[in-house]
Amino acid sequence: QGRLVESGGGLVQPGGSLTLSCAASGSIFNINTMAWYRQAPAKERELVAAISTTGRRAYADSLRDRFTISRDGANNAVNLQMNSLKPEDTAVYICAASADPEPEGEWAYDFWGQGTQVTVSS
Repeated sequence: QGRLVESGGGLVQPGGSLTLSCAASGSIFNINTMAWYRQAPAKERELVAAISTTGRRAYADSLRDRFTISRDGANNAVNLQMNSLKPEDTAVYICAASADPEPEGEWAYDFWGQGTQVTVSS
């Protein structure tokens, strides 16, 4: 069975940077869109950024100036470069993959990772 595996989380000081990585392993086929979601304590899961096989990107409006999503389409891998991190960016960051080229909402994602914790604190 296929799965997504995230890495790169950790503790970072405010203003710092961090890069998250996600790679697919096992039986994951026909992936079009890969994305990063995040969930902070006591908050709903929210879309951070998504990228299609054609390179089309979508970002949460509040994050587009600081976060950059990139993709290795041949290997179903996706990265998230996060700059100028703030304490409010603290969350579990979760990788997701969808066969849909324009997924609308979490329900459209077929595969989910376990998540990686990002903590922004001094």
